[in-house]
Amino acid sequence: MGSLEPIQGPERRNAQITLQQREIVVNEVSFVRKCIGADSSHGDLWGKLICTNFKVSFITHDALPKQRFQVANRLLGEHDVPLACVEQVVTVNDAKGKQKVLCSNQKLKFNPTELILYCKDFRIIRFRFDEAGPQSAKKVCLAIAHYSQPADPQLLFGFEYVGKQYYGSLVNGVDPGGGLQMPLFDRPSEWDREIKRTGASEWRVCSINEGYVVSPSLPEYVVVPVSLADQDLKQYLCFFTAHRIPLWCWNHPNGSALVRMASISDPLQQRKLDQRICSAITKSHPQRSDVLKSDLDKNLPNIQDIQAAFVKVRHICVIEPFEESEEKWLSSMESSRWLEYVRAFLKHSAEVVYLLEGKHVSVILQEEEDRDLSCVVSSLVQLMLDPHFRSLTGFQSLVQKEWVMAGHRFLHRCNHLKKNDKEESPLFQLFLDCVWQIINQYPAAFEFTETYLTVLSDSMWIPVFSTFLFNCPQQRTENSMDFAKSKCIPMGEEKALRFPPVWDWSQQFTPKDQALFNNPMYVGKGATCVQNGTVKSFRRTKKNYSSTLRGMPSSLRNILMDGHDSLTLTRRNSLVPRLKPDFSQIREVVESPTERFFRDWVSRPADLQGMLIPQLLPSHLALWRLYFLRWVPEASIPKGGPVTAYHKLSQLADEVEKLQSQLRQYKGATPASTPTSNPSAPPSDHSRMYFKAGSTHEPSSIPEYLSSSFPFSPVGNMCRRSILGTPLSKFLNGAKTWLSTETLANEAL
Repeated sequence: MGSLEPIQGPERRNAQITLQQREIVVNEVSFVRKCIGADSSHGDLWGKLICTNFKVSFITHDALPKQRFQVANRLLGEHDVPLACVEQVVTVNDAKGKQKVLCSNQKLKFNPTELILYCKDFRIIRFRFDEAGPQSAKKVCLAIAHYSQPADPQLLFGFEYVGKQYYGSLVNGVDPGGGLQMPLFDRPSEWDREIKRTGASEWRVCSINEGYVVSPSLPEYVVVPVSLADQDLKQYLCFFTAHRIPLWCWNHPNGSALVRMASISDPLQQRKLDQRICSAITKSHPQRSDVLKSDLDKNLPNIQDIQAAFVKVRHICVIEPFEESEEKWLSSMESSRWLEYVRAFLKHSAEVVYLLEGKHVSVILQEEEDRDLSCVVSSLVQLMLDPHFRSLTGFQSLVQKEWVMAGHRFLHRCNHLKKNDKEESPLFQLFLDCVWQIINQYPAAFEFTETYLTVLSDSMWIPVFSTFLFNCPQQRTENSMDFAKSKCIPMGEEKALRFPPVWDWSQQFTPKDQALFNNPMYVGKGATCVQNGTVKSFRRTKKNYSSTLRGMPSSLRNILMDGHDSLTLTRRNSLVPRLKPDFSQIREVVESPTERFFRDWVSRPADLQGMLIPQLLPSHLALWRLYFLRWVPEASIPKGGPVTAYHKLSQLADEVEKLQSQLRQYKGATPASTPTSNPSAPPSDHSRMYFKAGSTHEPSSIPEYLSSSFPFSPVGNMCRRSILGTPLSKFLNGAKTWLSTETLANEAL
């Protein structure tokens, strides 16, 4: 079996553009002006606009008008946009007063004087062709429109990128998963380790779907109750939607299990199958506790509602004039319902947490196909209950397990092929926003930062990673086998091409830039401290806050799953019932077990290595500014925002690391040595922090380039200048996406 060339590889240079392996230039045009300023051409950049089969690239010798900073991606240049990130391509002709939204394989009847790219990461990038050749400008616009809307998954750049470097079973010189310090859950051994980690002794790895013979949307290996035989599962699977048998997600230390399940398609078998599945899950519980079912389709917004809210909040943040203090802007944000939906998912997840932790019962999350809403809720529940998933490695394994391997339709929900807008929905962005809300309230409980969450979201639009390219593992296998055959790629003993997962961040960022992912406030399980001159580690005893709630009456079993008795979080992590019109009834209500559970929990000192419940009153939830407003110049605060605290805390954490290193050296020093013999700090690249502690003689001032958008910059990424006197907000008002996909060529501006 051969070896694989390193995925970074030697880069080829063509007209000063950096090309990845198998990346080719399709079309280019010179003498292009990239718009930088919002109201004038002052500061605009001149250069060459290039379309490749991977990205839109702008090559310039000009410097940006002011000093700035941004994360340098190894796969992309400073002015590059991946084609998968381009949502709409709009061409404009000033003289004729025409504009057109370009689709793949369309004709353009006028010579464009301007090109506007509306991007999925909220950027609006504009290019002017005043001095460029008209035919060359037209060709590059048509090329961008064509290559940004591939007709088939195999036309995504990732196939060429991986196929070129595939000569065996290795990617980047290592077996995917083998070089990463996290499981990919594509092997039985990795599921076995997760079973042992959570103490789920009554559950086992089942391989009836090996080769995807049972269900194409499920992973090859799933975890099921020990009491369910393979033969029984084979009999049951035909009654579940898409043959998706129940999937084990996680086990609570008290024995309660979190399970996700597709709906039962045959009504005649509903009761019989429910009883058999619930009986098997009950047997897996050491106390034989009950099993409760939560119907996510009934209790949560659907994917179309979520998409509509996302489009509205994008329009408010990016298109409309930013006036965060104005009542109208805040009212518009509220009317988008985005934060309302974020709250709904957090609230429902908190209710499931109560059932698992407080009532010691197992919970089944049921959804029609178990591939969308259940991904969000199952992940949030585990994040609230298991501190392992708040570490960087743990969080990545959670996404891999509950999203990638469970068959979330990333290809359709991201609309990579731009074929069906009805299938598009930002479920993963919603999940990341929910995670950010919890981080915002418990910043020391998470090892990673909001920068990490934002970069993870951006990676969805870089089409080289298996993580976000496919609807399920089987689709990756099938498409890559077909691609390998068509390109005569030697597969060896492998079933399919091995795409790199996004979790190997060295493919995108240097170790220094990856340090931006590290939270200086994180208090992990083995966080170090200094006590009486000795470096020790914090060891927290496991607290059980639910002991007072055992033996609850069964009549309260469905309290949290009943939409009429839903809960609202208030104060600091406490729960109170929603007010009802009849106030006389409220005075008669005695404190519910749910209220008592959370009141008991909130009355104790916060344990960052224990259960976390977010505060969920509307006033407790905030707009995720770094994600939604990072490109908006008016929203950027120079030398302000959360990054200023992050800067100081990183320096303090770095100083602590240096002192700990010196202390260890001192304790291990020989009598002839002294701690002053090597007073210098460890090499800077050993530090986890991006910002390093300075010397005591140097003032620790905030760098000039820091802003609330750090490590991103609005400069050149948000040019929403009015088009020929028509305000852009009016031009785009009411559009389902950025613009109507219909041709606007005959409309005068």
